Amino acid sequence: MTDTTDHNAEEQPSFPEDMVIADTVRWLERAVIGLNLCPFAKGVHVKGQIHYVVSQASDAEGVANDLHRELEALAEANPEKRDTTLLILPEALTEFLDFNDFLEIADAMVEELDLAGILQVASFHPRFQFEGTDVDDVTNCTNRAPYPTLHLIREDSLDKAVEAFPEAESIYERNMEVLEDIGLEGWLDLDVGPRCPVTGHGAPAAPGAVAATSTAVANQDADR
Repeated sequence: MTDTTDHNAEEQPSFPEDMVIADTVRWLERAVIGLNLCPFAKGVHVKGQIHYVVSQASDAEGVANDLHRELEALAEANPEKRDTTLLILPEALTEFLDFNDFLEIADAMVEELDLAGILQVASFHPRFQFEGTDVDDVTNCTNRAPYPTLHLIREDSLDKAVEAFPEAESIYERNMEVLEDIGLEGWLDLDVGPRCPVTGHGAPAAPGAVAATSTAVANQDADR
C-alpha cells in the first residue's frame, strides 16, 4: 500500500517562526518600548542587536539543548552585533510552574559553562502570576510575554545600563504604576498577545510584558 502521507506538511511547525518573532517584536515595540517599561530596550532594538531564536522543542530536554547552544553562541558573538538573545518557546513549558522549575536548570547551565558573571538568564511567561495575586491582576504583566521566553543577557550590558540609569531600582515601581494606570483593558488594547498559528489572527491576549533587562538591572542594582 502506497504511503501518501505528506511528510513535508508533518514537519511544518505549528507555530511558524516568522509569526512567533513578529508577535515578540510587536510586544517589544508596543509594550516594552511604547510604554517605556524598559529604558534600555529601545537602543538594542534600533541597532538590531537583539537575536531572536524560536525553539521547536516540546519538552524541557529540548529547551535545555537549545539554551546550551544559544548561551555559547552569545558568549562568542561580537557584542556590537549581538548584545542579547531572546529564546522563544512557543511549544514547550507552557505551564508556568514547569517553566519556573526549568529556571533552576538554566542557572545551573550558566555555571557549568563557566559563564557566571558573563551571562545571565532572565525569563517571561504568558501565565506568570505573583503569589497572592489574581490571575487577571495587571501587575502580573511585569513578567509576561506572548510566549514563554528566556532572555540571555550580558552582565557587561547590565553594568553599563546601571551606570546610564542610576535609579534603576525605581523602574519596577514605575512600571507597576504605569500598568495600574492603564489597567487590564488598556493592556489588552495594545494587542500584544500570541496569534493563532493557523489563521494568524489575534488570539485573546493574556496580560503581559516588560523587558527582561529592566527586571534584571533593577535586581542587580538592588543587590549592590
